[in-house]
Amino acid sequence: MKEYKQFYIDGAWVDPVEPRTMEVENPATEESFAVISIGSKADVDKAVAAAKAAFPSFSQTSVEYRAELLEKIAAGIKARMPEMAEAISSEMGAPMWLANAAQVPAGMGHFATMAAILREYQFEELKGTTLLRKEPIGVCGFITPWNWPLNQIACKVAPAIAAGCTMVLKPSEIAPLDAMILTEIMHEAGVPKGVFNLVNGDGPGVGASLSAHPDVDMMSFTGSTRAGVLVAQAAAPTVKRVAQELGGKSPNIILPSADLEKAVGGGVMQMMTNSGQSCNAPSRMFVQKDQQEQAMAIAKAAAESVKVMMPGEATPGAIGPISNGNQYQKVQDLIQKGIEEGATLVAGGPGRPEGFNKGYFARPTVFANVTNDMTIAREEIFGPVLVMIPYEDVDHAVEMANDTVYGLAGYVQGPEDEARKVANRIRAGQIQVNGARPDFTAPFGGYGQSGNGREWGEYGFEEFLEIKAVMGYKAA
Repeated sequence: MKEYKQFYIDGAWVDPVEPRTMEVENPATEESFAVISIGSKADVDKAVAAAKAAFPSFSQTSVEYRAELLEKIAAGIKARMPEMAEAISSEMGAPMWLANAAQVPAGMGHFATMAAILREYQFEELKGTTLLRKEPIGVCGFITPWNWPLNQIACKVAPAIAAGCTMVLKPSEIAPLDAMILTEIMHEAGVPKGVFNLVNGDGPGVGASLSAHPDVDMMSFTGSTRAGVLVAQAAAPTVKRVAQELGGKSPNIILPSADLEKAVGGGVMQMMTNSGQSCNAPSRMFVQKDQQEQAMAIAKAAAESVKVMMPGEATPGAIGPISNGNQYQKVQDLIQKGIEEGATLVAGGPGRPEGFNKGYFARPTVFANVTNDMTIAREEIFGPVLVMIPYEDVDHAVEMANDTVYGLAGYVQGPEDEARKVANRIRAGQIQVNGARPDFTAPFGGYGQSGNGREWGEYGFEEFLEIKAVMGYKAA
């Protein structure tokens, strides 16, 4: 049993104010493999005080100093990649191939990208006689999820450091070990004491205390829309900035002129990656009604080709378990709901895949003949479940695509010119055309109940800046 019973506050590992522990479960085995401490308001107060004390000096450091710090952190992650990948796989179930190919490199990439952006960024601009100056917002509180744990920490911590902010992180209590390793890396990289602080805990305890703290200037939260609302409510009395990256039910429009085999098969595989536990997953596939039967056959073959394996044994393309028991039960309940509401079960279904009698493993599932008002078309399932919705024409597809409370991402497959026009009509923060690869410099965030603010790249960096106007800076 690995033990991580201390928090990182003011540049040192310290014991919690009130001893209270929680075991960390491996979702593939349903067995505990580590133990962490659960913090309290008193721990949050200590961490915020350290961040507040560190802000005046760190906010005045040079661009070059902060850029070099980010590069040292990226190098530290690279040096400990095998250990980091194993931690992520054990805590949230990612297959080792995915942990090594995407989970860890994504986090490392945000630090490296932010260093490059920082070096080129213009913090001051003279407009007439007024100087527009961009300055760090202050002390930041971060609450991060379990599905892409290092990635989600990095795309908050990296821009905060780049801006000159100080911070307190509460990583997911379900997947906390990668954050502990990252903290060791940041300490070794020479991050000044008080700049970065970590307190483990749950939402009602540490998360709520951090969100409501009067000395926290900004909260950045990634997770469910329900929890995001609670963070915003707790933050409201102190009028702090709140950035939220929340849920999604992203449409994937397959145009009638698309290569159906490639578009449908690719859409299924992208949906199943990370066991469907990505907030921007293409979970609603829209196919022209005359092509529905052919698309169903393609989707069935693709879903049934996805192997479900133990994380340590998984071959590339295989998926592991759902990350925790509560989420596994939610996925099972929604699969059953789809059957009860009359959707056509094309592949998969309830229960574990053949050969598994324990672990939170779900079957790669595809529903067809889904209507956009069914529960499985409205709610974020967050598992390896795809719903296929037939449409009359492209206008009908776009109308249904936008008929959602969410607006995180969208996908369009088809001839380039036509796909671009459809992409412009989808109400979402990020659109991928014809399987485009992720771009760490592109803003990531959503419309509607998918949140507010942006992460990644220059737009994510600017979330951590305030704008000051110095009038009369230059004589008229």
